[in-house]
Amino acid sequence: MEVPLEIAFHNLDSSASLEARVRERVAKLEKLFPRLIACRVVIEAPHKQHQKGNIGRVRIEMSVPGNDLVVSKEPNRAREKFADPDILAVMKDAFDTAERMLKDHKGKISNDTKTHDTPMPGHIMRINARSDFGFLRSAEGTQLWFHRNSVMNEDLENFSEGDPVHYVEVMGETGPQASKVWRVTSEHQHVGQDGGGDEPA
Repeated sequence: MEVPLEIAFHNLDSSASLEARVRERVAKLEKLFPRLIACRVVIEAPHKQHQKGNIGRVRIEMSVPGNDLVVSKEPNRAREKFADPDILAVMKDAFDTAERMLKDHKGKISNDTKTHDTPMPGHIMRINARSDFGFLRSAEGTQLWFHRNSVMNEDLENFSEGDPVHYVEVMGETGPQASKVWRVTSEHQHVGQDGGGDEPA
C-alpha cells in the first residue's frame, strides 16, 4: 500500500495478537486488490467497558483509486444473551465482508469502465519511485495507476506532480491502468490542440 496500515483500539487495550491478525488479513486484501492505497482498521468496545473480549464494532476503511470502501460490523445481537461477543468472530466477519466488497469493486471496474486505444491527455498526481509506480489524473478526472515500465523515453523519477502527460489506457487485472505514459512537450501540446497528440515512436 502507498499509505502504511493504521490500526486503532477505542475503549479497548491494544493487543499484539489482534494486531498480528489484522495485518495478516490486510495482507490478503492487498493480494486480492494490489492497487489498495490505504487501509485503516478500528476495533472498539462499548463505552466504559474494557473487559477482554468485549467488543462493540470493527470498522475497516479502504482507499482504492477513485473511491473509499467502508465496512462496519457489530456482534450478533441475537447471541449476546448467551455469551459475550467474540472479538475474533466479529473481526473475521468484517474482513470477509471487506474481501467480498473488493471483489465486487474489481468486477464493477471490469464491467463498467471503458478503455481508450488512442492517446489521452492527463497529468501526474503522485509518484512513488521506490515502489515503481505512480498515479495520473485521467481525461475523465479519475485516478489511473501506471507502472515504471509504462513510462516512455525517460525515467519515472523525472516526473513531478502536475506534469502534463499523454497516456494509453488498458484494462488490467485489477481495473483500468495506463499501459503507456509519456511527457507532453510543447510540440505535442501544439499538435494536440490542432487535433491530435501523436504517440511517440
